[in-house]
Amino acid sequence: MGQSHLLPILGLLFFSLIPNQLCKICEVSEENYFRLHPLLSTMTNSKYTTGTQSADVLLSLRLVGIQNQTLIQPLSQQVKKYVGRKGSNLSSGQLALITLALGACRTADEIFIYENHLLGHLENKLQAEIENMTHDGSPLTNYYQLGLGVLALCLFRGQYSTSQVAELFAPENKNYYFHGQFTVDTGAMAVLALTCVKRGLINGQTKTDKKDLRSIDDHIQSLVKKILSEKKENGLIGNTFSTGTAMQALFVSSDHYKESEWNCQQTLDTILKEISQGAFTLPAAAAQVLTTLMGKTYLDVDKDFSCASGLGNFNIPSHEPDTTTPPNSPTNISVHYSVKISEIYSTTITVPSGSVFLDVMEEARKKNETVFGFTVEQSSWGPYITSVQGLKANNNDRTYWELLSNGRSLSQGVGNYVVHNSEGLEVRWSKY
Repeated sequence: MGQSHLLPILGLLFFSLIPNQLCKICEVSEENYFRLHPLLSTMTNSKYTTGTQSADVLLSLRLVGIQNQTLIQPLSQQVKKYVGRKGSNLSSGQLALITLALGACRTADEIFIYENHLLGHLENKLQAEIENMTHDGSPLTNYYQLGLGVLALCLFRGQYSTSQVAELFAPENKNYYFHGQFTVDTGAMAVLALTCVKRGLINGQTKTDKKDLRSIDDHIQSLVKKILSEKKENGLIGNTFSTGTAMQALFVSSDHYKESEWNCQQTLDTILKEISQGAFTLPAAAAQVLTTLMGKTYLDVDKDFSCASGLGNFNIPSHEPDTTTPPNSPTNISVHYSVKISEIYSTTITVPSGSVFLDVMEEARKKNETVFGFTVEQSSWGPYITSVQGLKANNNDRTYWELLSNGRSLSQGVGNYVVHNSEGLEVRWSKY
């Protein structure tokens, strides 16, 4: 960490603009709260609301001001039990998310963070990520988790080096890219983390020199430009699932772009349309976008007051069975399923209508364990494939198992992509 210096008066005036005054936020109006019902239903009724999914949901409910303790308390207990079970096996991103969820809005749960030394563990995890980068240029997990880790340490006054942060989050770093494409949610999480660090420097909570502060501000500027370059004609930024984090990043960095460069209301309207079409079927995705639509960001976690505003005791919709399937639709569907490594292994699979990609893989495994065997793990975004035929995905080698439909890469996960009759599905060994 660099030595503290006094900024010149003009520089201080420039950087000391109150951050909240620089925020450009659009949010769902009260008369449109009913359009958030599908998100809340997914968050509170899904079978996947376990582990870090519980932390995602807990964090969102607290940030948007929901006071229903019959929802909050069970989620809080699930998160704490998960920490007890996983212990040192939690990744940096998981630890960061749990810290944010338990520490949000200054509740009694914050004590758990300090009693269980979560910040110290997160500091060690983050350092391990950085050390791994010195060997092959990539963290142990990914850059999204790295950004989330820095954000949590920044918000809860943990230890980190601003010089390292300034170096790590340079916009040209390869870890922002996947298959040569800028990853919007990774860049957006970096903007949130860097903004928090920048505010800490401005407010005197962290010591540094002018060079680091200038670098961090330049990084935010460049990343915001990259995020806006991924804006689609309909207002989505990247894709449906990256837009929520992107909006948060743009909320807190509106001093880095012109008002004409982003129509926030258009983006909000498109997301509401996506919700009505059932796009957000995973609790983590629903939780993230709910936070954004209510005009909140992860930087609101450390506010020195209870999150009592917002949805309050908003009526949570009870789960209702899906009645949208036409009565004459076929009970079963047939799909073509392939595994591609150095050669292609294929089969035809029959599954019930409404099945997801993972169901197809499980049926194929029953037919031939050697050819179609796989392993799966749970994450905040649902299940993901870790190996097929014993071949494991590896962050250091930048390898992963890619999901495709009719030759096109899927943006949805293996646990929530609903397959269709006669579709060609593929799991491919790929490198990013």
